[in-house]
Amino acid sequence: MNTDSAVRAEGGASTPASVKDLANAIRALSMDAVQKANSGHPGMPMGMADIAVALWTKHLRHNPGNPHWANRDRFVLSNGHGSMLLYSVLHLTGYDLSMDELSRFRQLHSRTPGHPEVGVAPGVETTTGPLGQGIANAVGMGLAERLLAAEFNRPGHEIIDHHTYAFMGDGCMMEGISHEVCALAGTLKLGKLIALYDDNGISIDSEKGNIHSWYSDDVPKRFAAYGWQVIANVDGHDVAAVARAIAKAKRETGRPSLICCKTTIGKGSPNKANTGGVHGAPLGDKEIAATREAIGWPHAPFVIPKEVYKGWDAKRKGKRMEADWNKTFAAWSQQFPELAAEFLRRTSGKLPAAWPSNASAFVATTVAKAETIATRKASQNAIEALSPGLPELLGGSADLMGSNLTNWSGTKPATASGGGNYVFYGVREFGMAAIMNGIALHGGHIPFGGTFLTFSDYARNAIRMAALMKLRSIYVFTHDSIGLGEDGPTHQAVEHAASLRLIPGLDVWRPADTVETAVSWAASIERHDGPSALLLSRQNLPFVARDAGAVDAIRRGGYVLRDAPGAKVILIGTGSELQLALGAADALAKDGIPARVVSMPSTTVFDRQDAAWRDAVLTRGVPRVAIEAGVTGLWHKYVGLEGEVVGLDRFGESAPAGELFKYFGITVEHVVAAAKRVIQAG
Repeated sequence: MNTDSAVRAEGGASTPASVKDLANAIRALSMDAVQKANSGHPGMPMGMADIAVALWTKHLRHNPGNPHWANRDRFVLSNGHGSMLLYSVLHLTGYDLSMDELSRFRQLHSRTPGHPEVGVAPGVETTTGPLGQGIANAVGMGLAERLLAAEFNRPGHEIIDHHTYAFMGDGCMMEGISHEVCALAGTLKLGKLIALYDDNGISIDSEKGNIHSWYSDDVPKRFAAYGWQVIANVDGHDVAAVARAIAKAKRETGRPSLICCKTTIGKGSPNKANTGGVHGAPLGDKEIAATREAIGWPHAPFVIPKEVYKGWDAKRKGKRMEADWNKTFAAWSQQFPELAAEFLRRTSGKLPAAWPSNASAFVATTVAKAETIATRKASQNAIEALSPGLPELLGGSADLMGSNLTNWSGTKPATASGGGNYVFYGVREFGMAAIMNGIALHGGHIPFGGTFLTFSDYARNAIRMAALMKLRSIYVFTHDSIGLGEDGPTHQAVEHAASLRLIPGLDVWRPADTVETAVSWAASIERHDGPSALLLSRQNLPFVARDAGAVDAIRRGGYVLRDAPGAKVILIGTGSELQLALGAADALAKDGIPARVVSMPSTTVFDRQDAAWRDAVLTRGVPRVAIEAGVTGLWHKYVGLEGEVVGLDRFGESAPAGELFKYFGITVEHVVAAAKRVIQAG
């Protein structure tokens, strides 16, 4: 046990702890931590404590001494508000999460934040809290396990063979994303995915009753319709019954399983159990004292008896499990050394040794070809060129493959019967993005998925979670502006580029031609500390000639594409509007006005550059005009209040693209006029 835990553990009885005692340890730690913090959710941990005992002590394959063991089972707390359940079992089973950290629940810089955060406490597999996304991450983890097993396992050598478990509550069930991802999980027959549903009939608004007034789904029938095995009517407070249900779920290899556990929220609390009030508020000192008496837990806050620690301790068992797997891995490695080396590389997140030369060669080839094509097509060319040397790329699209161009000649669809490198997500943008997060968290793949930019709104919270978790997920968003034309304002992205740029940690690339697209793909693949979004055009964009220095500078997000001695104005273009900046510079030159043209494919990357670079690109004191076929507000960060932005602060119209740019005044002529105004005003 942890050092400070030993100090706080009570001695005495050598009688083994009962399963009731093991569950009550979770209840006590959860209600005490929430009470001390005066904030949190005690109801779910108290209600699901027995379910946790059944899973964590009888089925879960994990090693507290090595939270990153490749073949561990994954556990996802989709109802992440009940985080004290997870922190309790991590501490009790032997992870490096001290009792002091549990007592600092929800405090600044503690390892026990209000909702579980990956990378903060060991053993936390994903950041959860936005309901429904945890089960979506679990689907991604289950899919990643399936695909890696198909790729690396050999007869007699099953080095990838683990389950993914998820706890979920009524809130997860109600969120629309659960419908998206659970339907896909059933279609793909993810037999090693097991969800345990906390069916307690209570949510925040149910203080004076249950949730049936606003949630009356027949959950078992719903999941049966998805193609899941449903194990219904399990007593969630009967550890043996839950354990038997999990064993049954593990025997079913052709379908994911849902175990419906009837529970009482706040189990053990004499006056607050089965009420909405226990969901998200401390019990209070008086009720905690009554609960201690009711459940037979006489111990002081944050004190755990030694026999309870012993009953929970998973260190020795986990070490043995991993040692057994290491023997299997060693035998497999000896027989398949190249495969083993690839597996270790993939699971470490390292790119192939040949990656730098392959990426550089592709960019050089793109420069030489000088093609005028849509950047969505340039993106497909990048995937085509880079994927043979990057087997971890796992593509997909939300039913728009033919428009997003996310497929390539080596595409192998992931199916219910085996492996693959491409996922047909169906019309499930939110689900796709959250499943991609689960895939990235699992390790072994770099996922990318496509849809239209305007539908990034559907996926936004999963994109935010990817940024929060610093995941290497790549979002391919095509049809990036009014340039898509006749589909009209419902499909024309206007505010979406600016909106995505507001997400901290998300690199947003809007390339102007084939070369910038190639570089943005390479940079996104190489990025280890966060997600990237590629915003791509439907319409063809002209190739832009650059010298070698400018090609190299693309990686810095913003750079001087064309300079002019004594420039009187700086024209900043991005994406399809870079050509307008170049055209305006030519027109201004004819009027004797020298203009610098700056290409800004990624404001987010440019902002990370040092001040010297930023000042060299956007020279202080020179008036500026920015051009983008979208909302204008963000660009004043770069042009200042005295500068101008040529864009549109309204929704689009249905018409051919060329007509729309003229109608909205996003033209060379308007850029020239704006440039002359800012020069005169300066």
